Amino acid sequence: MPEKRQKLIPDEFIPEIRSRVITLDNQDYLLQNDTMYTFYERSMGELSPFFLAIKNEKRILGCKCSKCGIVRVPPMMTHCPDCEFAPTGLVEVSQVGKMNTTPPITYFATSLFLDKAPFGRGRVILEGADTALSVMLYTTTGILVPGLIKKGTEVKIIFRDERVGQISDIYCVPTSELTPEQVTKKGLQESELNWAKPKEPQFPKPTDNDTANFKQCLKEMQALAVKMSQSKRARKAIEGWRRNITVRTKAGEFAIYINNGDFRIEEKKLSSPDFIMACEDPKTLLDGLMYKGAITDSVIMKRLWISKNLEFNTIFKLDRLARFLVMEQKEKTAK
Repeated sequence: MPEKRQKLIPDEFIPEIRSRVITLDNQDYLLQNDTMYTFYERSMGELSPFFLAIKNEKRILGCKCSKCGIVRVPPMMTHCPDCEFAPTGLVEVSQVGKMNTTPPITYFATSLFLDKAPFGRGRVILEGADTALSVMLYTTTGILVPGLIKKGTEVKIIFRDERVGQISDIYCVPTSELTPEQVTKKGLQESELNWAKPKEPQFPKPTDNDTANFKQCLKEMQALAVKMSQSKRARKAIEGWRRNITVRTKAGEFAIYINNGDFRIEEKKLSSPDFIMACEDPKTLLDGLMYKGAITDSVIMKRLWISKNLEFNTIFKLDRLARFLVMEQKEKTAK
């Protein structure tokens, strides 16, 4: 299989050659897209063995002081500052450890990490190490939410299938989501994890009121979807985006279709959705689409569950869809 080549700047982040006019204080100003290039190579220096071990051998190395025996990960020192600069040597450490802090979660990432969000960022003390390694954190159960990984949680190092020799070549998931064999295996790769069957929330049996609420919310969302598809401004929020989404609630199931600006909701079961959303009360989603609260907040606050971590980007687009429609309606009213 030919090697997949990646660019430092992905094509989608490179702007087109174009200009536009803005007006400030009744004066027109011309703005033009331009560029400034700064490409360079950097050496990993004394940390090269650490990154090469990750890239080529799927091992985690630390440095051990020849005098006091402290093991630092990553191996950032060739001599121990606590022992009159006694020399250190490289040693391999375990790929299992415990979080020494509760990690913050990044939901809205910069363009550099957009394809990796949401993710946690924290420090893990691996077995055999005395210092903590900074790592990204994920879950196989759906989207990463607060409380899922916290101080003391046991985690396992996972190696990306394609590695280039960077710290982002590895990340951690809780060992509770892995089989005993996966926990003990060295060099466990992301393709060996079960990402396809996240743990979907279970809801109690619906009451008659729940069923009536479902039908009313669905009716309102369908009417709202028609307005969104007819709005030039709202359509821009999902321009170029295509998703078929299953939404499950306590009292029923329906489908959301996003197709390059078109937005449609039907009471239908999808056989192969791109991902699944689940919320006990459909009003949670209705309020978000009506711009009465962010859908992203509902995900973060665990009122709305999604089956794929990276589909948080779709949730963000749904928030923009709702916001753009309201903005357009306000502008029309103001005129």
